[in-house]
Amino acid sequence: MTSHQTTQTMKPATAAKKLGVYLEATPAEFQEGVVSRAELNALQADPPAWLRELRRNGPHPRPVVAAKLGISIAGLARGGVTEALTTEQIDALKQEDPGWLRRERATQAEVRKEAVRIQEKQAERAEKPGR
Repeated sequence: MTSHQTTQTMKPATAAKKLGVYLEATPAEFQEGVVSRAELNALQADPPAWLRELRRNGPHPRPVVAAKLGISIAGLARGGVTEALTTEQIDALKQEDPGWLRRERATQAEVRKEAVRIQEKQAERAEKPGR
């Protein structure tokens, strides 16, 4: 009895998310097909020119935009940013430094501090004997 391994595939949207690129900016053949796990691994290991260009200049999906700005995805929405942005637009936004972006960065810094505080407290509890 031989076991047949089925090829694991994913929708283009899933593959684009894993690659960190905006699906609508990818080539038509990528958007219209399915992507196998092997193809995804190959794209990650040796990205073609279109993928390198998208990663460098965008347009970038919201998670990437948020990360580049140092805020959350919800913070983007609160700031009114709902579309994908290019690297140039992100840099311009950083230069402009609007009030909403400063507030969201401060909020994100507080969230990070609280996460560290909770981790330290949990580590402290784990070290105490008898618990």
